[in-house]
Amino acid sequence: MYVILVYDMNTKRVGKMLKLCRRYLNWIQNSVFEGAITEVKLKEFLAHAKLIMDEETDSLIIFKNRQESWLEKQVIGKEKNDLDNLL
Repeated sequence: MYVILVYDMNTKRVGKMLKLCRRYLNWIQNSVFEGAITEVKLKEFLAHAKLIMDEETDSLIIFKNRQESWLEKQVIGKEKNDLDNLL
């Protein structure tokens, strides 16, 4: 599956979440990641993320799609992190 992940964390936890997300997905902009991931790897990621998060104040949003090819991406302005494998 292909996901876009967005998080909003307290500044005390943002560094840990950034490192975790970079292990699983491609960083594209501040607190935004995307990439292909298996269901098993996503469950593994979520288990680690829940250990970092305070679910009362932090948020993590994941948009799922079957394949990257079903997603149209348009960037206006400078793209923070160019990836060769994106449309």
